[in-house]
Amino acid sequence: MSQVKIVLVEPSHPGNIGGAARAMKTMGLNRLVIVNPKRFPDPQADWRAAGALDVLDGAEVVPDVSAAIGDCHWVIGTSTRLRRIPWPVVDAKQMAAQIVAMPRQASVAILFGREDNGLNNDELQRCNLHLQIPAAAEYSSLNLAMAVQVVCYELFQAGQAKPDGLDAVWDRRPATAAQLQGMVEHLESTLLQGGFLNRNNPGQTMRRLRRLFTRVQLDETEVQILRGIIRHFGHSGPK
Repeated sequence: MSQVKIVLVEPSHPGNIGGAARAMKTMGLNRLVIVNPKRFPDPQADWRAAGALDVLDGAEVVPDVSAAIGDCHWVIGTSTRLRRIPWPVVDAKQMAAQIVAMPRQASVAILFGREDNGLNNDELQRCNLHLQIPAAAEYSSLNLAMAVQVVCYELFQAGQAKPDGLDAVWDRRPATAAQLQGMVEHLESTLLQGGFLNRNNPGQTMRRLRRLFTRVQLDETEVQILRGIIRHFGHSGPK
């Protein structure tokens, strides 16, 4: 669990930050990242954290989602609604099972969106998976800190159940979110310059290609190979 980041994106209420920190500590997690908070540090956050002030004190505050996930190999975004172009969707239990099956060195970020409108489409497209927590149809909106508690609980349970010595093995490190983002931007630049994409009407091509790349979970060498192919045939994009 030391490789799992809980990322709160632009939280507006400091009490939710403190509640999330407490939820994390009770389940053995301590890596909290806060993206552009409205109020933090704040006494309300300290009060709600109770015995988890060490998690708050160690929290990393960053300006945007790119800074929060750039070094991560796997990114999961919470979402309460289906999108026009569907993404792979899991519930908290399925998500936890996938995380504990990853190599120990793989860094994972779980993104929780704004209290009023969640994660936006651009942020969700940076994710490998979308996470939905099933709830009653009559009132399906979870408080931010409660949603963090559900996810942390499932991670704790999955970690406790995992047999010792069963770690996934791969010959190369997984690509980070920053490496994948660089490749996608390189590809888009090449497709625009080559006329494959219409700059004024690009359609959904890049969104679907991004979904493909995040679903496959490329490793670092695969990203380098793909960028070499793009550079060779396109003669454009960053070197």
